Amino acid sequence: MATYKKKYKPEGKKAEQQAEDMDSTTAEVFNTLDETASKSEQWIEKNSKVLFGALITIVVVFLAFLGYNKYIVEPNELEASNELAFPRKYFDEAATAGSGIDSLLNLGLEGADGNYGFLDIADAYSNTDAGNLANYYAGVSYLQMKQYDKAIDYLSKFDSDNAVLNAVSLGAIGDAFSDIDQQEDALEYYEKAANVESNEFTTPLFLYKGAQTAMLLKDYDKAESMFSIIKEKYPTSDQGKDIDKFINAAKYAQN
Repeated sequence: MATYKKKYKPEGKKAEQQAEDMDSTTAEVFNTLDETASKSEQWIEKNSKVLFGALITIVVVFLAFLGYNKYIVEPNELEASNELAFPRKYFDEAATAGSGIDSLLNLGLEGADGNYGFLDIADAYSNTDAGNLANYYAGVSYLQMKQYDKAIDYLSKFDSDNAVLNAVSLGAIGDAFSDIDQQEDALEYYEKAANVESNEFTTPLFLYKGAQTAMLLKDYDKAESMFSIIKEKYPTSDQGKDIDKFINAAKYAQN
């Protein structure tokens, strides 16, 4: 038996109208897209020179940046690093010399025989890692020579991603303030040095120095707290030995 297939027919005028409206809306959308694309093409064509110029500028800036790093920054960094070798020799000699330390440190600071010292390198290569490191060496040299204002000045210019070196630098500023009897400032820098990074070397060292400074300032509660951190976290450090007697001294001083 044959099966009759009824053709679909919109049910009434309303359905026919909806279908016509849908077709009209779709056409309008495509017309709008065509017009927008056409306007975009016209705008691009009209401003092609400006766009091309902007692109060229970006490329030039990028290449200039690469060139600056390759032909200026890197050679400058290498040159500064090579210059640093001369004053470091005198700095290292001063660390082991039994006498004449100041003269060796001065040679490191000022340079000699046409070679730069730390001060020259810090100034001439201020934007390099070696120039930054020269500030550290200059600051420590002045600290050993008891020229504390200069020590603080140069050490304050130094900054490093190396946590240990950064802590030592801050601690050295604390030492300089302590030696000129500015104990509040000394305590501030010892705390900063202790908090740079937790490790078995710098952290207990500067906690201990900070606690001793707090004792001088009669801030016995802070001193006890800092001594106690050494006992809890760094008992095997040099400062951890006999730490109980310092904790007890801080406790008794509060009474």
